Amino acid sequence: MPSPLSPDRPDGRPPGRDAVDALISRTRGLRGEVVAVRRGTPEDGDPRGRWQRALFDLAVRHLDELDEHLAQLRDGPAPPTGPEQVPAQRRRADVPAPASLFGRVGSAEWNLLTGEVNWSGELYEILGRSPAADPLTLDELPALAHEDDRAMLTALLMDCLVEAKPIDGEFRVLHPGGAVRTVHMMAEPVLDQDGGTGSMWGVLRDVSELRRGERALDDSRGFLERRLHLAQTEHRLAVELQESVLPPWRGSLGGAHGSGSLDLAARYLPSATASLIGGDWYDALPLPDGRSLLSVGDLTGHGVTVTSGMAMLLGALRGMAVAGTEPGSLLGWLNQLMDSSVQPALGSAVCCRFDPAARSIDWAQAGHPAPLLFRDGTGRALPPPEGVLLGATSGAVYEQRTERLLPGDVLLLHTDGLVPRRAGAAAQERLLALAPRLAGARSAQACVRTIVEEFGEIEREDDACVLVARLPL
Repeated sequence: MPSPLSPDRPDGRPPGRDAVDALISRTRGLRGEVVAVRRGTPEDGDPRGRWQRALFDLAVRHLDELDEHLAQLRDGPAPPTGPEQVPAQRRRADVPAPASLFGRVGSAEWNLLTGEVNWSGELYEILGRSPAADPLTLDELPALAHEDDRAMLTALLMDCLVEAKPIDGEFRVLHPGGAVRTVHMMAEPVLDQDGGTGSMWGVLRDVSELRRGERALDDSRGFLERRLHLAQTEHRLAVELQESVLPPWRGSLGGAHGSGSLDLAARYLPSATASLIGGDWYDALPLPDGRSLLSVGDLTGHGVTVTSGMAMLLGALRGMAVAGTEPGSLLGWLNQLMDSSVQPALGSAVCCRFDPAARSIDWAQAGHPAPLLFRDGTGRALPPPEGVLLGATSGAVYEQRTERLLPGDVLLLHTDGLVPRRAGAAAQERLLALAPRLAGARSAQACVRTIVEEFGEIEREDDACVLVARLPL
């Protein structure tokens, strides 16, 4: 950074206007492209979006400042205004200060041989000095800095003057009105004919807004990182909680194999779009009287709160089932539990109590897809008893129905995330169309495998659970 008074650049003339004009045009064109892309960033509370917008804003601010500095470079230093050509070091208050095009960059030169100090008019504004005041000498300059930055600025000045090191640093200045501004200073010593430091020339820029934008960017980046860390932690906790509640099911429940027992298998299928675990569950519980309770359900939402709510609901369901509560009454109590919860939510469920002696199920549902019964190569949905969503209304009553099972029957319970909601009735038809393949399956696990092969790779909008109960031949 040679001084305009050095032998290398005696007249301080700016480079050719055409070359600088071309740089200005390219800068403004790039700014327009950045602004256009910035408009496409969603204006919502998403932390990643906030971080992206902060980066765009900072890039625009950099380009604006580059445009201003190139314009100053093209036009050169502004001449003094007014009829009086008053030296900068003795300018009166009633004489306007020389002003550059944008007034954000100032310059100064300190002549160590004569003691003369020259400041541009912009520098008075940047440092919060009255234009009528004398410019500060190098000895006086550190007193203008914030008390925490004075020692650092003094060290920079000494390194420049004594060891001929260039200055590239920042310090804070307290303006008379109380505002704290950040000033970036770049300076070099100008050597005399004997190699000694004859003067020092510097450029000072007010970078307060730039640093404020960078801090906003850091804040948004930190917020994003904290949110991502929180999301990862929440996901891990939800997965651990879900895995503890929903262990892999593969086995039998009921009487001895071949005399009314159920061959069971289940699978949890995560959503293809959501990053958080949902509130879907499946369960198969042997009861003290020899019967078994099969259930699947879903709570609205995702995350640890929903997963813990699902665990609480499943625990209550198990406790009441062990106590002998009928499926219809069981759903009624679950509805009351959700209705009185501190965190209101909605849920759906289906509960089937299997009696191995009678080879029948007593079942009820709460706004949930009915079980599908596959028999002799065909399938049908069981006619649903009346029942509303859990938590939808107080005092809801849930009807209960009984269905007889035959050897070889396959009962499919699933949550509504198994197939896309947009598929509507066609989704159930696709499930029922699996009847011939399920009839040829030799185990509940093989049935689940068939269902997952058919529906496991689709773009599911929600989590899903599948529970298959097969009555052996």
